[in-house]
Amino acid sequence: MNKSIEASLSEDYTHPVRDVLWGHIYMTEKQALLTETSAFMRLNRIMQLGPVYLVYPGATHTRASHSIGVYHLGRRLLQNLAERGAASWLTHAGVKSFLAACLLHDLGHFPYTHSLKELSLSSHESLTGAIMLKEPMKSLVQATGADPDLAAAIVDKDISGSCTELHFYRKLLSGALDPDKLDYLNRDARYCGVPYGAQDVDFILSKLYPDRERGVDIDSRLIPNVESILFSKYLMYRTVYWHRQVRAATAMVKKALINGLESAKISGEDLYDLDDMSLFTLLEQKACSSGNLLESIRQNRIYATAAEYSPDQIDIDAIRKIGNRAHFEEKLASKLRFEGLEISGDDIIIDIPEPVSFETGLYVRDEECNFNCSSSAFNIETVNAFVKTLYTIRIFINQKYKETLKTFLKSCSILNL
Repeated sequence: MNKSIEASLSEDYTHPVRDVLWGHIYMTEKQALLTETSAFMRLNRIMQLGPVYLVYPGATHTRASHSIGVYHLGRRLLQNLAERGAASWLTHAGVKSFLAACLLHDLGHFPYTHSLKELSLSSHESLTGAIMLKEPMKSLVQATGADPDLAAAIVDKDISGSCTELHFYRKLLSGALDPDKLDYLNRDARYCGVPYGAQDVDFILSKLYPDRERGVDIDSRLIPNVESILFSKYLMYRTVYWHRQVRAATAMVKKALINGLESAKISGEDLYDLDDMSLFTLLEQKACSSGNLLESIRQNRIYATAAEYSPDQIDIDAIRKIGNRAHFEEKLASKLRFEGLEISGDDIIIDIPEPVSFETGLYVRDEECNFNCSSSAFNIETVNAFVKTLYTIRIFINQKYKETLKTFLKSCSILNL
């Protein structure tokens, strides 16, 4: 390995962080200072999985612990790739910038998992890039040996850059075998107490080959591990991330946010730089009509599932846009009132999952083809079947109507709205 690159990845990493998943994680003292900033400390107040703790009580781990885990796996990934030839195009500043990007990649993440993802707000990647380029973070990033502009551009693809390493680092941080996914699948499974997410990280990292354009390549020995990641992600979505109670709680927060935004009691700018607790405080203070929703979440009185539909059962184009759903919720409530049930639009939530992808963009060297054309059982049709199985449209209703509504759902469907 190039001596200067070896030093960039091994010297002065003397600051230990004890992690429940990876054991001792070592940073340089300058890198450790990044975790002491107010921007990073906010991540300690954002649970990685938002309302999942309502179903899996152990799921109280934070965005901060995940970010440190991504940094750790990012460093191990670079060490292995450097030994296999990547050192010939890596630079000291590039290596340090990638590690900073790994550690800080979630700085702009919204609270309460993905409750805010569908709203018309800046992406968390662009917010992260902006934070990294502001003082004092910019100077602290630079002090680690990184280039703040490069580090920000690795996270935020809307930032252009001339560095020849930029494309390579972006591929490493966001791909089929990226350190983000390897950490969150393992970490989320550990804290939820389920076996689905556990991956053989040591073997995976030992069998990756660097490519300047594609990031990493694999050979056929790693195909089972990639299949494991794909199936684990599917199972984690099916049993954890998109569990119906988790979707209901997330949908309740979304409804509270939409109510506040449409009534102009809150603005989009109010929603930046919040943590889980301050999001609830903001909604309680400025969006009074949302108080019942928030109190129901606190008391674990999550809305019940009234109906479920697969994508081929319903034309969802009209209700796909989250801002339109209140109209259809009120329309459904009106229909139910006509049938004799006193219910309001606030007691009904139509939930449509956001898009989910299963990344298979890997090149299999010894088979000389892309992963989805390889000897793997996970071809394009299989992956598409995963997505279709996960994608369930639901109607949630206030718990107090749970039993009564069963009588009316047979004659009242959103299919006829």
